[in-house]
Amino acid sequence: MVKFGMTPEQALRSATVAGAELLGWSDKVGTIEAGKLADIVAVPGDPLENVTVLEQVRFVMKNGVVYPAGEVTPAGEVTP
Repeated sequence: MVKFGMTPEQALRSATVAGAELLGWSDKVGTIEAGKLADIVAVPGDPLENVTVLEQVRFVMKNGVVYPAGEVTPAGEVTP
């Protein structure tokens, strides 16, 4: 999305907040808030400054459990 003109913030919001709103799921997902479902990725930097850091995931927190990047598939499934 950034490649086609969006700012990093616009692209991230499109993939999270706006996506949840379009699906009618904003009460469950889309933002990090108490009571909502959230999978979180850790990256080495600020994606608002350099969106390509999202390609360098260090770990994923899924359902409250931290997994090193190599243990989670791109589909979000945990590998043994």
